[in-house]
Amino acid sequence: MATLTVQLGTRSYPIHINAGLLERTQLFSEYLHKHAVCIITDDNVAPLYLRKLERTLKEFAPEHLVLPHGEKHKDWRNLDSIFGFLLKRGLGRDAVLLALGGGVLGDLTGFAAACYQRGIDYIQVPTTLLAQVDSSVGGKTAINHKGGKNMIGAFHQPLAVITDINTLKTLPPRELHAGLAEVIKCGLIADEDFFLWLEAHVQEILELNTEACQHAIVRACEIKAAIVAEDEREQGRRALLNLGHTFGHAIETALGYGEWLHGEAVAAGIGMAAEMSVRMDWLKASEYRRICRLLERTGLPNRAPDTLRPMQILAQMRKDKKVRKGRLRMVLPRGIGEAVISEDIDPRLLGETLAGKPI
Repeated sequence: MATLTVQLGTRSYPIHINAGLLERTQLFSEYLHKHAVCIITDDNVAPLYLRKLERTLKEFAPEHLVLPHGEKHKDWRNLDSIFGFLLKRGLGRDAVLLALGGGVLGDLTGFAAACYQRGIDYIQVPTTLLAQVDSSVGGKTAINHKGGKNMIGAFHQPLAVITDINTLKTLPPRELHAGLAEVIKCGLIADEDFFLWLEAHVQEILELNTEACQHAIVRACEIKAAIVAEDEREQGRRALLNLGHTFGHAIETALGYGEWLHGEAVAAGIGMAAEMSVRMDWLKASEYRRICRLLERTGLPNRAPDTLRPMQILAQMRKDKKVRKGRLRMVLPRGIGEAVISEDIDPRLLGETLAGKPI
């Protein structure tokens, strides 16, 4: 089992990564002790893994709540469903929530834990590649608003992240591909060697080779954990983890939640951010082509769909959480393995990128 630590002083926590961890009672027991336990999952994941986890945790007699799946359900209504469930069962501040599912479920459960009785503990048990390498790590929790993605939330670190690689075996191919966008992002912002490794081994990940999947998850988590430890609340360097997200969140919101998966939108955003960097002479055209090729090999887009007009995307980008005093801030690559946060955004070049003008 690979174990990493997100170093945040008294809020530090481990990330455990291996196959078969959903069956490791002793591993969960380290964090649950004699507390009341409630598993929060969704109607996609519950038929696959809820009973298995309940058997693992039978000594704790866990409660469980099954929510509808999908980005469009990451909202006030389902957040309130969690609160109502916990209150009805009389669970107090010593309760521990287990978020069993993908990024939507983890974000929603984490935000519920941050708010319920002013904050209770939770454990992330991610079952999708995207959640395993990104959303389960770092303590960002949120729900969506019709005005923008993840606009209402809190920083609330988990007790632990327990990642069972075997859950990838039941992941639909589209979800697996979408998760790779966040893996590729990590190589682009911080580790050229990892990007090179992905170019050589991405097919093994798509074929669910255990060794390749574990290496990709561990390295992506190492990169994210190091950045989070340096900048927990995104006052500086942590914003680099948003490469592709300014375009991506705008695409998700403009299309309507659920039309594209988060990872698909981020992949398009990565391609568009790389294109913007070429226009700014920060990125070589050959590097841009390599980025696009890798995205294409994973079945991911490298730009927004033609159904969206440039002004639709731009209107949503102006609502991005990185906007400061009306100025759009973007994360852009300055080479493979390096990225920067820039406020020096030329409106003309941005317009050309949104319009897909040839470079």
